[in-house]
Amino acid sequence: MTIHQEVHIEGSPRNMYELLLDSARFQAMSGGRAAHISTHEGGEVSMFGGDIEVRNVELVPNRRIFQAWRSRAWPEGTCSIVRFELQADGTCTGLTFDQAGYPRSAHATLDEGWQKMYWEPMNRALTHH
Repeated sequence: MTIHQEVHIEGSPRNMYELLLDSARFQAMSGGRAAHISTHEGGEVSMFGGDIEVRNVELVPNRRIFQAWRSRAWPEGTCSIVRFELQADGTCTGLTFDQAGYPRSAHATLDEGWQKMYWEPMNRALTHH
């Protein structure tokens, strides 16, 4: 199963990239749940109070974030791949997002969760940045 979402969020690709990779800003955006985010390829990431574990696979500043991503609730060894592609579009950033390799039972929760836990809070954070 895969998720493909395209959204436009107020702000520059640089601001969006930094928000996704800055521990303090991401933590504030996510309602204060602990976030420890590496800004290096191969670096480990823990978000939402440790509920999400990530490894950065490829980081192209202001353009692309490619990660191995897993929920602590998934069976041990289960990992998905997520890709954030950022493209300037006037005063907004076009974000193309893809996720593959997650458990079938997680599809509805993830599909809705990206909107609720990422795109909406990101838009609020970047609009008030």
